Amino acid sequence: MRAGDFLIFLLLPLAVLGVWVVYPILATVVLSFTTQAGLSFSNYVDVIFEKSPLKALIYPEPGPYPPWGALIHNALWIAIGLPLVLFLGVVLAYLLRETYGSSVVRSIIFLGMVLPGVVSGLVIRFMFDADIGVFPRVFSLLGVQELARTWTIYPQTALFALILGSVWLWLGFSVTIFSAGLDAIPRTTIEAAVIDGASPVQVFFKVVLPQLRPVTLVVALMTIMWILKIFDIVYVATGGGPGGSSTVLALIMYNYFASALEYNKAAAVATILALLTLVPATMYVKSVLSGEKQ
Repeated sequence: MRAGDFLIFLLLPLAVLGVWVVYPILATVVLSFTTQAGLSFSNYVDVIFEKSPLKALIYPEPGPYPPWGALIHNALWIAIGLPLVLFLGVVLAYLLRETYGSSVVRSIIFLGMVLPGVVSGLVIRFMFDADIGVFPRVFSLLGVQELARTWTIYPQTALFALILGSVWLWLGFSVTIFSAGLDAIPRTTIEAAVIDGASPVQVFFKVVLPQLRPVTLVVALMTIMWILKIFDIVYVATGGGPGGSSTVLALIMYNYFASALEYNKAAAVATILALLTLVPATMYVKSVLSGEKQ
């Protein structure tokens, strides 16, 4: 290949990357600092101190809520959803390893990953509906009438309905990755532990789990990034309500952009969201690169 052809071959993808990725990012950052008076941090100050989301539980009002309020919801989502995704993922992958018909079960579990976000949001609404939902029916049978109602229309339960529903959506990815990690563990290692007298529980916790640490890190980081960026199921299932009780960062950004038409504030929220997502993304890239070196 001639030097000129190689240069064209190299510059073409860089030009596409610059037009479709680099320029929009830089333009968004600049827009987030732009005000009528020039460049300043006022957009960030405005969106951060816009309105207390705690008041929304007492005085529900329509309108935007600050990123720190939505960030609390994203943080709760990570604190509750992430452990469930990791625990259920590794347990189901381990139980299905030698089970007859496990491929069918894995396909059913993975169904949540392939459904469009709009459909997933509707499924979550149906799951927690008082008339046809599974969860309200279960709590009704258990005699817990406070939870035998439509979760998505009450501020005390709307966010938890989204969190529990999203666990099913992301569980397919978790089970698939953990299954691949289990397949990479030599059978001789497990057989040696059994011969030494280890019980199935001891084999799981002392042999299997330690060798799944790299896989666990990947699942955890990918799940955190997904939770930080989540939008579609929230928009469809609850719309961030009632009273802003289930709003998240991505929905805040959308409301500023599409409803309030405050593009500068939307850009500020987008920049905050990008910086937050960049942290687990960087950790994920480092873990992948370190794994390749080993």
